[in-house]
Amino acid sequence: MKRIITSIFLLASINAFAQTETFNKEDLAKELQPLKSSIQTLQKENSSLKSEIINLNSKLSNANKSIDSLRNKIEENRSAISQTANQLGIKITTTEQIANKRIDEVGQLLSKNSLYGIIGVLSAILLSVLLYWLLSKRQKTDKTEVVEQLQKTKSSIEESLVKEFGKQTSLLESELQLLAQQKIASPVSANTEPDHSLALRVAGEITIIERNLSLMDSNVKGYKQLKKSVEKLKDNLLANGYEIIELHGKPYHPGLPVTIINSYPDENLEKDQEIISKILVPAVRYNDKIIQSAQVEVSVGV
Repeated sequence: MKRIITSIFLLASINAFAQTETFNKEDLAKELQPLKSSIQTLQKENSSLKSEIINLNSKLSNANKSIDSLRNKIEENRSAISQTANQLGIKITTTEQIANKRIDEVGQLLSKNSLYGIIGVLSAILLSVLLYWLLSKRQKTDKTEVVEQLQKTKSSIEESLVKEFGKQTSLLESELQLLAQQKIASPVSANTEPDHSLALRVAGEITIIERNLSLMDSNVKGYKQLKKSVEKLKDNLLANGYEIIELHGKPYHPGLPVTIINSYPDENLEKDQEIISKILVPAVRYNDKIIQSAQVEVSVGV
């Protein structure tokens, strides 16, 4: 734009100079030279702009063609979508009609058979309750019979054990009498330690009988008589100078003459509480002197 204005200005100047008589040819040539250069430059730029315009027109034409092509494709897609929608609408309508027809058929069938179905279900429930009641009653009866039979068997076994232990107490009583006779026949001097083997064996047998008695029902036939026989044996041992130290059910502490063989956790005891729960070998004292330490099992609170 500046160059165009400059050219116009130069042309005006030339016109002014032409009207002046003093303006010569050399000066005119000098003035026209820059103008010619500017015109040539403008021509080149104009040519370049024309080329650019041609390129832009070509691109615009291609863009218009692409838009037309896209417009055609959109129309085709719209037509296809419309056709598909119509087909789907027809299918949905047909499916709905079929479904409604089947629902009506099922409803009619249910209305006819519902009463019979309800009666059948109620009958099945009542039959199940009746069978459950009969089976429960039968199971309860069978369970009671089994428990009674087990109780009878247990009582029978315990009665047999009581009889056997009764016989054993008689033998132990004889051994204690023999022990007493030995003491009389062969008195021991003050510096000689007597033979305790017989007394310790009797004490061990008494402990076994007492341990079994603690597991039996006190109503078993012969139980009370056996209990008295055991107490009599202990009294006879004591009369001969031997005492079985009572430890069963006692709290354990390190000062007791016992050796712990086994220990078992017991939730019924306080935490870390220790109770002697079973005597395996009794602790025996002779004339106030421990001659045998006990071997025991201990229950420990958790």
